[in-house]
Amino acid sequence: MGRFDKQTVLVTGGTGGQGASHVRAYHEEGANVVIAALSEGPGKELAAELGERALFVRTDVTDEDAWAVAVTETERRFGPIAVLVNNAGVQNPAVPIEAVERRVWDRVLEVNLTGTFLGIKTVAPSLRRNGGGVIVNIASTMAHVGTALYAPYVASKWALRGLTRTAALELGRDGIRVNSIHPGVISTPLINEPIDGRPPIADFYSPEPYAVPRIGTPADITTLLLYLTSADASFVTGSEFVADGGLLLGPALRPDTTAA
Repeated sequence: MGRFDKQTVLVTGGTGGQGASHVRAYHEEGANVVIAALSEGPGKELAAELGERALFVRTDVTDEDAWAVAVTETERRFGPIAVLVNNAGVQNPAVPIEAVERRVWDRVLEVNLTGTFLGIKTVAPSLRRNGGGVIVNIASTMAHVGTALYAPYVASKWALRGLTRTAALELGRDGIRVNSIHPGVISTPLINEPIDGRPPIADFYSPEPYAVPRIGTPADITTLLLYLTSADASFVTGSEFVADGGLLLGPALRPDTTAA
């Protein structure tokens, strides 16, 4: 018996580094999984690999009509949705505010913030038809600090904090919990691959100074996500969960440091 037997879970950005990890884990725990993503080839391949309890729905999270289609196709195949994971997100090239192009600003806010808003708006009725459920918005440690050169991304993730808490207040009496996860530096293409020809974040980030001196893995986030969307977290809503190996805490004492 899995923790999510007979439940339907929709994950946006379901073909990416973190998204695919989430999809596979829910499937292993018995869920029907819906892979909502733009990447049609990888999405169909993942659904075919997982079998009849998996469905790929090509979804542009910035398109409200696409969200409506995703919900309709999901309910036609599996019934109402129990868990929504708003995981889709994009990063901007590392440039100062004065060099950010308006189209880049608009795109990052549209995907990271408006896409999540549309997901909550469109999926909430399905969660009610399910008798309740859980929404988790994937934010970032950048939602807690200012980060030079990443203004669009930082702004979008700070805004997610307010959206998450507001949704938790509005949906709580419908039996719908809403929380956010704030990953640190996780080994995914978003971190490891160049953005618009500029060096990837991994080129100038080192975890060595921090309490847990390693880059995170998608599994680190998936494990927390499974807990938050399970019955074990039934008393948890409107909360933020940072998983960053101590990045926000700042540098840790070295192992050879002795007390005075």
